[in-house]
Amino acid sequence: MNAISGGAETAERLLVGAMAPRKPPSLGLSPAIAIPPVSVSVRSPNCSVSISGGRISCLSSADGGKGLTYKEAGVDIDAGAELVRRIAKMAPGIGGFGGFFPLGDSYLVAGTDGVGTKLKLAFETGIHETIGIDLVAMSVNDIVTSGAKPLFFLDYFATSHLDVNLAERVIKGIVEGCQQSDCALLGGETAEMPDFYGKGEYDLSGFAVGIVKKDAVINGKSIKSGDILIGLPSSGFHSNGFSLVRRVLAWSGLSLSDKLPWHNEGPITLGEALMSPTVIYVKQVLDIISKGGVKGIAHITGGGFTDNIPRVLPSGLGSIIFTDSWEVPAVFKWLQKAGGIEDAEMRRTFNMGIGMVLVVTPEASERILAEHSSACRIGEVFIGDGVKYM
Repeated sequence: MNAISGGAETAERLLVGAMAPRKPPSLGLSPAIAIPPVSVSVRSPNCSVSISGGRISCLSSADGGKGLTYKEAGVDIDAGAELVRRIAKMAPGIGGFGGFFPLGDSYLVAGTDGVGTKLKLAFETGIHETIGIDLVAMSVNDIVTSGAKPLFFLDYFATSHLDVNLAERVIKGIVEGCQQSDCALLGGETAEMPDFYGKGEYDLSGFAVGIVKKDAVINGKSIKSGDILIGLPSSGFHSNGFSLVRRVLAWSGLSLSDKLPWHNEGPITLGEALMSPTVIYVKQVLDIISKGGVKGIAHITGGGFTDNIPRVLPSGLGSIIFTDSWEVPAVFKWLQKAGGIEDAEMRRTFNMGIGMVLVVTPEASERILAEHSSACRIGEVFIGDGVKYM
């Protein structure tokens, strides 16, 4: 992968370390208590507390204060974008969701990614069987945006001490992800590096290669004003934004075993909701492409709608997102409320329930909506720039 839409909190080619979560301080004071002259500022998701000269004030985010941000959780999207810009000077042509290599009348399309600090939740919940699905999804969902059919996948599994049973559980998920995307698992690398990772911890990365005919590449060049944005639903956070998710979870006082608030479709814990595997869109997207009318596709990962949709639009065009055109899943509502996160930050960090956006002709949009009941008409293209929310 060659741009800022990476898995979890990765900007492509850049892994940013997240700050360790900390619990909010307990002041144990009332505004009437006299304290020595001091100036202290404490920030929590919903309240900015200032202690100065014996006075305490609290400004909630609802009153104009700002909630948690991805950058405060340790991930700087802008820094990732700057690195990609610098790399592009040395290796012109990068910047799309996948890298192209000419092969006769076709292109090989390659992508690589990891699952970021979602792994931390796998360690805490003990859910290891689906993290491999996430790994495959992050790469194959990227390369299918060009219309490429995934051919094969390779993985890298690294740990301090090889627990064969644990590794087998992880790799079963990788096999399942390859089956869902109809590609071969050719092999991989298992690295045992003593003292490098914590006990019971491991890291993952993956690499996918697909193929598409040169005259069938989906590249966004024919997109025009009036084209329609179709959203395909996600299963949750997929594999990005987890440094911020983990920070909010630490502030919230809830545990991974607590019930997910505002979820009305049967009992589910926070841990289960957060570990829900990433949707693999390959078969659905290739089927839609085969019927015509698809002009551009954006995989909504790091950068959310705000940064990813413009990547597929020609210069001079922007997009309007109708924010009430789909139901935002409960797990996003909980996160925003618990973290006091502003709308703009949510839309630039998370998929908000839409994991893939297709830019299509008005005629194709009607067919897609008729054939795919879960798809939504979430917006349209206009003359301008950026992403506007209505």
